[in-house]
Amino acid sequence: QVQLVESGGGLVQPGGSLRLSCAASRSIDSINRMGWYRQAPGKERELVVVFTSGGTTNYANSVKGRFTISRDNAKSTVYLQMNSLKPEDTAVYYCYAFIQTDRMDYWGKGTLVTVSS
Repeated sequence: QVQLVESGGGLVQPGGSLRLSCAASRSIDSINRMGWYRQAPGKERELVVVFTSGGTTNYANSVKGRFTISRDNAKSTVYLQMNSLKPEDTAVYYCYAFIQTDRMDYWGKGTLVTVSS
């Protein structure tokens, strides 16, 4: 099992930047997939970016070139650097993990990002 806690959301103007953090309750070295999803008002939850333990990273087309995922294994933390933010990036951002041995998905409670002038 793992608990995930997001932080770093807030209000930012269009063109601005934010960095989200996802702190895990255990080592992330052996977590098979981790990343970020988001859910905008009235819309379904969608993939932002996920990386796998095999070394692949998949970004949604809408965020490629603007968002970057990174990890600090020593801190059991995953980050999402978001640059050139647009109003359509407004959403609740959820940290996600999949652990093969548990055969389960895990989710944080989410952090709200609002992009508005």
